[in-house]
Amino acid sequence: MSGLSLTGVEIGWADGRVLVPTLDLSVAPGQAATIMGASGSGKSTLLAYVGGFLDRSAFAARGRVTIDGTDITALAPDRRRTGILFQDDLLFPHLSVGGNLLFGLPASVRGRAARLAAVEAALDQAGLSGFAARDPATLSGGQRARVALLRTLLAEPRALLLDEPFGKLDAALRAEFRSFVFRHARERRLPTLLVTHDAADAAAAGGPVVELTSPA
Repeated sequence: MSGLSLTGVEIGWADGRVLVPTLDLSVAPGQAATIMGASGSGKSTLLAYVGGFLDRSAFAARGRVTIDGTDITALAPDRRRTGILFQDDLLFPHLSVGGNLLFGLPASVRGRAARLAAVEAALDQAGLSGFAARDPATLSGGQRARVALLRTLLAEPRALLLDEPFGKLDAALRAEFRSFVFRHARERRLPTLLVTHDAADAAAAGGPVVELTSPA
């Protein structure tokens, strides 16, 4: 089956208390599904399970995660090819904008000229032509957010995970960046899983919505 699928996924604390009740969810290529809920409901914890970086000392989990029919549940994070964006852009301050993007490129893009061309093409798509040599500290919040997404997409992920990446942007930038993210995900036919507490984010995503409730 194409896309991202969660089958029988359940997450609890190590002491046996349930945090995320049993969940089945399918996200088609190019579709964006949303996980909503208040703080403490397990939204980001669920995303960590899908991405392969769940803290196993604090949580117990079961269930299958597949991408395009391949079971990735037991794979290390770097082998899952799931791109992730957080609320903070996490750009490397010691690298230029271009250096940050080069970091995201897979090894399959070989040769300096080809790698630099891929970076310039990505910047041009984002309306940031000529920004390769810029220090990330000189960028606006919206520009930094776009560079963070470009770095994620250049790594050629098979699915996109969004952990409240719009949360720190003001209203105008939030709407603009939301549109930018979902457009690029659709164009690349990436199944996308968004975590948010904002109904406007879910509406913009346009796909199925799963509501998590805080455990008693």
